[in-house]
Amino acid sequence: MTNVRIGVMYDRDWAPEGLPEFARQAEALGLDDLWVVEDLGWNGGVSAAAVALGATERIRVGIGIAPAPLRSPALLAMELATLARVFPGRLVAGIGHGVQEWMAQVGAAARSPLALLEETITSVRTLLRGERVELAGREVRLDGVRLTHPPAEVPPVVAGVVRPRSLELSGRVADGTVIAEGHGPHDLENARALIAKGGATSDHTLTVFAFACVGDDAAEVARTLHPHVEGHAAWLGRPPHEVFTVSGAAAQAAGHIHELATAGADTVVLRIAGPDPLGQLKAVIEAVGK
Repeated sequence: MTNVRIGVMYDRDWAPEGLPEFARQAEALGLDDLWVVEDLGWNGGVSAAAVALGATERIRVGIGIAPAPLRSPALLAMELATLARVFPGRLVAGIGHGVQEWMAQVGAAARSPLALLEETITSVRTLLRGERVELAGREVRLDGVRLTHPPAEVPPVVAGVVRPRSLELSGRVADGTVIAEGHGPHDLENARALIAKGGATSDHTLTVFAFACVGDDAAEVARTLHPHVEGHAAWLGRPPHEVFTVSGAAAQAAGHIHELATAGADTVVLRIAGPDPLGQLKAVIEAVGK
């Protein structure tokens, strides 16, 4: 199991000024990844990634995820290239549909979310490779755009998606897939099959977000996770007991990470609930044996 990467999400509800020190502490614990969030009204994903990268030396930073309707592919590629040149090998760029209600709030709802995501990911990846893009798509139009300073080490561009057609799309056009919180081993097996159906190669990565709460008091852990599990169950359309979490005593939590890794997760990113998130992370890392 030590081959699986273990990361932490800097939760959207945590104040942005706490990110630099948290990133340094996460790196000191030996975590592989730190993922930042871009949800409407919270923090900007690219700026948060820049803050985390600038505060650290080794840890990989993921953007999970940039909503395609809010981002010009050309501008997004420019931003990502800047980070990838300054911090080579340490960036993962996640792009997704965005929450449709939020996109409608800002007048950015796509006519065809699938076409927009495919055209955005394809054009961003092409631009990051230093190539010229000519695209007259259903949603994206680029007329001879090329980056002046493409990165020497192109960062992976991954799709944050949930539904079957989007998972197939990810397998077709992205370097990897990000799976949202609440999905367990069986979900990952289904996702892998759909991604493969889309044409993914063997190096297509699978990053899994998971709600996490680590502690010896089972009742307290359940109480802490309850609001997260209830809210996410409604979003996923499943009963709360089917929302997968990395939780319990440290050994139990490590076992849940092992389950996800066995089902195909290359990276497990913990979204910590409750007090002392760094202490919880330390306990998990020690139990996993990384």
